[in-house]
Amino acid sequence: MFKRFATGIVVGAAAAIVILPQLDRKTQRAVRRTGKKMCCMVGDAYDNVLHYIK
Repeated sequence: MFKRFATGIVVGAAAAIVILPQLDRKTQRAVRRTGKKMCCMVGDAYDNVLHYIK
C-alpha cells in the first residue's frame, strides 16, 4: 500500500513540474496553496493513524 502511495506522490509531483510553468501566476499560487494544505492534511492523517495504532 505504501508503495502505491509513494508512486502517486512521485507521479503527481512530476505532472505538476511539467504543467505548473504553463499556468498564470494566480493559478500557480492557488495550486501551491492547495498542495501545502494537502501535505498538512496527509501529515495529520498519518499522525492520527500512528496514534490510533499505539
